[in-house]
Amino acid sequence: RLDEPLRVAIAGRLKAGKSTLVNALIGRRVAPTEVGECTRVVTQFRYGTADRVDVVRRDGTRVSLPLDATGVIPQRLGVPRAQVAFVDVTLTSDRLREMTVIDTPGLSSTSAGVSESARQFLFAGQAGAPGGGGGPVVDDTAPFDAGIDGDSVGAVSGAEAIVYVFTQAVRDDDVRALEAFRSVSARLSSSPINSVGLFNKVDKLVAGGADPWPVAAPLSADQTRVLRRVVSDVVPTVGLLAETTEAGRLTAADCEALRTLAGLPVAQRAVLLASVDLFVSREAPVPRRQRERLLALLDLYGVGFAVAQLQASPQLASGDLVRALYAASGFARLRHTLDEAFRWRTDAIKAGWALSCLEKVASHTAHPGDRELLRDAVERLLHQPEYHRLRLLEVAQQVTTGAVELPEPMERELTRLALSADPRWVLELPSASAQELSAAAVEAATRWRVFAVAGASPTQSRVALVAHRGFHLLSQQARAVSR
Repeated sequence: RLDEPLRVAIAGRLKAGKSTLVNALIGRRVAPTEVGECTRVVTQFRYGTADRVDVVRRDGTRVSLPLDATGVIPQRLGVPRAQVAFVDVTLTSDRLREMTVIDTPGLSSTSAGVSESARQFLFAGQAGAPGGGGGPVVDDTAPFDAGIDGDSVGAVSGAEAIVYVFTQAVRDDDVRALEAFRSVSARLSSSPINSVGLFNKVDKLVAGGADPWPVAAPLSADQTRVLRRVVSDVVPTVGLLAETTEAGRLTAADCEALRTLAGLPVAQRAVLLASVDLFVSREAPVPRRQRERLLALLDLYGVGFAVAQLQASPQLASGDLVRALYAASGFARLRHTLDEAFRWRTDAIKAGWALSCLEKVASHTAHPGDRELLRDAVERLLHQPEYHRLRLLEVAQQVTTGAVELPEPMERELTRLALSADPRWVLELPSASAQELSAAAVEAATRWRVFAVAGASPTQSRVALVAHRGFHLLSQQARAVSR
């Protein structure tokens, strides 16, 4: 279990763009984005030495399917929907070596069965997946379908991170879904610290392919405030651009077609880009079928952005154009969160999970010598400075979920301390020297100590003392770098 990749659950309402996001994360267009049988079940994407699709029945048996001619999971699974527990997809994509991606059906689907299928995965609670072929340990209070087998539960539960995808405004059921995910799990992964909201399709906020980012940025800030108790951040993105660029779908012929459009007179180009209907129906030197393909890959905003780039730099290479489109998608911010922040926290979460397992084993061991041996070993680990990272995550979880109230500046400071080991980022001193960082960390430790002993409630005091030690350790780290 400690060696497994980061497990990322992709959740949200139907047609929020979850499968498009999955393809962008994997770097291949393998998850179908049109509604079909396979979009109505939980699908797990993990690394393997060969591409393979297995439909896992509720009785644990598997039916293998080939990918279709375009490399996408076939729309028809060949197994009655009622018998399907989940779809297990192994791919040779290097992106999956360190991350397993779980695509879930829409939580607000019009089909109660589809929504329930997603809930059974998302709200799987305490399920774990120990190595060595053992079955998962399942919390009987978690709302599993009575017919789902233990292997299926182990395969689709226990995600260390959740990406919740929504479009336009957040609804009450979005907040309830995220709160339910947290409430049924005792793991740190259910904390807002390891949940991120993805504000998808922000290009639809404006008409005619105009630049959406002046609108998307303040809206995302508003949504972050609304969801601050259930997600750590809200990331705006244009999912279609992310999928097209990350999956390598834009060909040289596509780039040449865009270059041709960029060379049109200003008035003709403006009319073409005024609406989707005009873009495909007007006469143009690029064939209609090619324009329809460009819309399917980039939509009107992406086409307009690419044309503007090529107009400004007519000799722009195709690779540079793809990189510019990727930057315009906003996806890099989500990728960084998953690659840097979530993965680091996952290691800490798994370490805490393993220690709690050892403590449980010790409490149930009949032989006194074995019991003391385990407890002594765990106690030694708990006193190591590295373990304090877990203490910080635990108290940050209490604060970010609202269980312990702190002044907002202190909450933000504690969250930064829990989420990173980089003194410059934690202390918000990007250009400071090692000596300045050490002094600032000592000053922060003193502030938290004063708060703990003067005016804090008992629960606030416990949190403040953990932060106090965390900043002292950060100061030591900064001094060690300067030597």
